[in-house]
Amino acid sequence: MKETAPRILVADDQTDVLEALRMLLKGEGFRLKAVTTPREVLRALETQDFDVVLIDLNYARDTTSGQEGLDLLARIQELDSAIPVVVMTAWGSVELAVEAMQKGARDFIQKPWDNARLLSVLRVQAELAEALHFGRLLRAENELLRGEGGPQLVAESAAMKPVLQLISRVGPSQANVLITGENGTGKSVVVKALHAVSSRAAGPLVTVNIGGLSEGLFESELFGHVRGAFTDAKNERVGRFEMAEGGTLFLDEVANVSLPQQTRLLRVLETGEFERVGSSRTRQADVRVLSATNADLKEEIEAGRFRQDLLFRLNTVEIKIPPLRQRREDIPVLAAQFLKETCLRYRKQISGFDDSARQALLDCPWPGNVRELQHAIERGILMAQDDVIRGPDLGLQIDHEGVAHLEDMTLDDVEKYLIRNALTRFQGNVSQAAKALGLSRSALYRRLERHGL
Repeated sequence: MKETAPRILVADDQTDVLEALRMLLKGEGFRLKAVTTPREVLRALETQDFDVVLIDLNYARDTTSGQEGLDLLARIQELDSAIPVVVMTAWGSVELAVEAMQKGARDFIQKPWDNARLLSVLRVQAELAEALHFGRLLRAENELLRGEGGPQLVAESAAMKPVLQLISRVGPSQANVLITGENGTGKSVVVKALHAVSSRAAGPLVTVNIGGLSEGLFESELFGHVRGAFTDAKNERVGRFEMAEGGTLFLDEVANVSLPQQTRLLRVLETGEFERVGSSRTRQADVRVLSATNADLKEEIEAGRFRQDLLFRLNTVEIKIPPLRQRREDIPVLAAQFLKETCLRYRKQISGFDDSARQALLDCPWPGNVRELQHAIERGILMAQDDVIRGPDLGLQIDHEGVAHLEDMTLDDVEKYLIRNALTRFQGNVSQAAKALGLSRSALYRRLERHGL
């Protein structure tokens, strides 16, 4: 059942009928909009969303044929073929009911109606509409994520079901969403899915690694600048908020934003207003903001590094992506997908993995998550001697207990191994891992990038 009450559009030219329906349906928890003409029905459908439409078949033309209602039914189908329509008439007949059903009506109610049956029909149709809507969202998501040229969100494991459910629920809304999870778990793929199933899907999806912006570039990059605003501002620049107008703005690595930058970001999230650097003209930002981080923002708030009011603005809903080690059922499917994509890119003919490679894939703790798995498959394809990838080809260097043989590793491999272990130990928290390794946060990020983690 829907978490909010089903919204019903009711059309009948008799005010006493509308009043009776209003009292009945509101008493049963439905939300009701009542209109009296076919034109009002079409106008309401063009401007608002409804779960079920309940229409009379007879209006002003005559009182017996039901033709006005049948014509209206056809127009509704043209506007939205998925919305369930239930028809009713005081002059019902089997022939008229059959014709209405053939034109797309989901059910038929004869006046005077039976309250229990009417309520049952509306509830069933509202639940079916919700199920169909959920299915359409998942299909749209899968079409995007399983298409050519982009990473795939494999979600066959039980651990990923809550992620898919949240995508389908909050994707169509205007709510700001915070996506959290360790490095390499696929946060950007979830962002693409949310954008694809939203009402802004036809608009742009603009991404900015906000944590990588220096103090001097932050405002110019996000809000733009006018010519002459500063020494190097030789031309006018459009910022990311303007680029994303009517669409979605993805703020990646949002935990790395400095406190002064957080204040500037909070203002535009609160008011929807900003100015280009060097300009006094206030502009409106019609964007939906999605953000992502691998940090624990509650810890950052307690440490005084992140504003609590900014977190409230960013995470109307939070989607937490589980690490790959918690969704091991997805590893074989992901590996097969990466094998197919990479073989196509390198024009290699490799049929699959031998037993040692399959076992290595399952034994690896994958601190770098899906991104690390993708790199391992790519290496395996390049190193394979024939048409099968074998365990050593993957370069994972783990034994049956998942412990690396340090004596067989290069200095770079050892560094990569230690970084992986630190990230695993601190559940992907870069700040804590950097401290344990004796590195600054920025130094660890440079090593993560160098090692493909």
